[in-house]
Amino acid sequence: MDILLIGGLWLDGSVWGRVASALEPLGHRPVPLTLPGQGDGLASATLDDQVAAVLAAVDAAPGKPMVVGHSAACTLAWLAADRRPERLAKVCLIGGFPSADGQPYADFFEVRDGVMPFPGWDPFEGPDAADLDDEARRKFAAAAIPVPAGVAKGVVRLADERRFDVPVVVVCPEFTPAQAQEWINAGDAPELAQAKHVDFVDIDSGHWPMVTKPTELARILAEASSMG
Repeated sequence: MDILLIGGLWLDGSVWGRVASALEPLGHRPVPLTLPGQGDGLASATLDDQVAAVLAAVDAAPGKPMVVGHSAACTLAWLAADRRPERLAKVCLIGGFPSADGQPYADFFEVRDGVMPFPGWDPFEGPDAADLDDEARRKFAAAAIPVPAGVAKGVVRLADERRFDVPVVVVCPEFTPAQAQEWINAGDAPELAQAKHVDFVDIDSGHWPMVTKPTELARILAEASSMG
């Protein structure tokens, strides 16, 4: 199966390198995506540009791919389900939940000079970054790509209710499956509350398991592709 890999904010496709290397021997074709504005220097990129890039990768897949979104990009993976419900085998969400229709994509931190730079580690102290040592943090911050304002502040538009038929697997890094289910039940993830097939998988990591637990994450993704 083709497994499309979409990193969260400040990341390009290279963050998936070790996950991709571990997925190939498991019989899958990993396709790490570098999105417009997150690796090509295009600070004018918009959320629509990123959605178009994801859909192009979906359309290029020979069969039905699994689309994997990490963190904020869980919303991009879900937008693919909305735009191409009949083309996806599954959506896998790592460390996040999709935004609802009409919500901003990722308006989380200060925008300066048209971009949202990595804010440093203070907002992520605690479970998010507990498994990143000083060297890993330094490398991450040095490579972080500022997110174009047109992406961060882009408005999510969901229209096709067939998206709720696409099976979903939620990979839970810095939170537990029980917490994820609790948040969904409390109305904090309304899109997943309406999804008809949702499975949860735990991984003992912080918010960036592709950095700290790539082999384990690859195994989880391979198993997720055949769930259900």
